[in-house]
Amino acid sequence: MRRIGIFEAKTKLSALVAEIMSQGEVIQITKHGRAVAELRPPSAQTSSPLRGSASGSNFWMADDFDEPL
Repeated sequence: MRRIGIFEAKTKLSALVAEIMSQGEVIQITKHGRAVAELRPPSAQTSSPLRGSASGSNFWMADDFDEPL
């Protein structure tokens, strides 16, 4: 894992993204020597909400949910 300062990451963001896309490398962004974020390629397995997932018995919505405040 490569570490890079936040200022350098800001100035070279396009190049860093291209590098991540081509090599799949994870880049750790630091501020004053402490890790604050990571740049990484998206995971191949992204989950999306299932249809009807809010229709269970433990889901409740007030009758006046869409009324003006």
